Amino acid sequence: MTPFVKMQGIGNDFVFLDVIQNPKMPADLAEFARHICDRRFGVGSDGLILLENGDAAPFRMRMFNPDGRESEMCGNGIRCFAKLVRDHGHSMENQISVETGAGILHLQIAENGDVEVNMGQAKLSFAAIGISGTGKRFVDEPLGVELNGTDLFGTAISMGNPHLVIFTDDLAAVPLAEIGPILEHHPQFVNRTNVHFVEVVDRGHLKMRTWERGAGATLACGTGACSVGVAGFLNGHSDRLTQIDLPGGRLQIDYREDETVFMTGPAVTVFRGVWPD
Repeated sequence: MTPFVKMQGIGNDFVFLDVIQNPKMPADLAEFARHICDRRFGVGSDGLILLENGDAAPFRMRMFNPDGRESEMCGNGIRCFAKLVRDHGHSMENQISVETGAGILHLQIAENGDVEVNMGQAKLSFAAIGISGTGKRFVDEPLGVELNGTDLFGTAISMGNPHLVIFTDDLAAVPLAEIGPILEHHPQFVNRTNVHFVEVVDRGHLKMRTWERGAGATLACGTGACSVGVAGFLNGHSDRLTQIDLPGGRLQIDYREDETVFMTGPAVTVFRGVWPD
C-alpha cells in the first residue's frame, strides 16, 4: 500500500508521495503517475509530486505529468509542497528552500496559509526555453498558426519549463481543446510547450486559460501565471505587479526589475488515502 495526499492550488490538483516519511516507492514512477492521475480509474490529478530529502537544499520536489513524463517544475505544486512539509512536521520554519528541476527555489509561508514563492528569474533566450532557431527573445512573434482566420502571435518564456503566451480580446471564445494540442506540439518547441491564452482587463489585472503540456486543459498553472505576468509586461499590456485570474482562482505575480518573479497564492489539502500495490 502506498500512502498519498491529494492537494490543490487554485484548482490545479496533485497526488503527493512523502518519500521522507514513506521511503518505499513504486518501481516505475512513470507508470504509477499514469495510473494514479487518471480521473476515471485512479485518484485523478494534474500530476504526481514526490517530497524527498534534497542534496543542495533541505528538500527536493519531483513532478510527473499525467502522461508519465517528468516535468521540471510546477508553481501551484510547489506551494502545496511547502504546506505538506509543514503539515508532516519536516520543518516548522516559515521559510523553506526546495531543490527542483528548475533550480533551488525559496518559499515563504504567510500567517494566512498563502505561500509566496521566489520563482527565480524568467528566462527569455531561445536555448533556455527550448526553441529551435536563432534569436535573442521570442516576444510577439508569428507562430504560423491561424485561429478563426487570424494569425496568432506569441511570447515564449521559461520558468524552468517552457511557456507560450498568446493575447486575445475574447478569452471565452478560444477553442482551447482544439488549438491547445496544436500549439503544445509546435515544431519550434523542441520539448513541447505549455500554452496560455490571455485577456487584459487592465494594467494590474489579467485573465488566462491554460493548455498544460502533458495534462491538457487545467484550472490553473503557477509557472504559467508567472510567464503570463512577464509576457504582459514585455508586451506593454500590464505593470510588473499583476493579479491574474485563472479558472480555479487568483494568483499575484510580481515581476521585479532584476527579472526575478514572485508568485503568491493558496495551497489546500483535499484528502489522504492509500493506493493498493
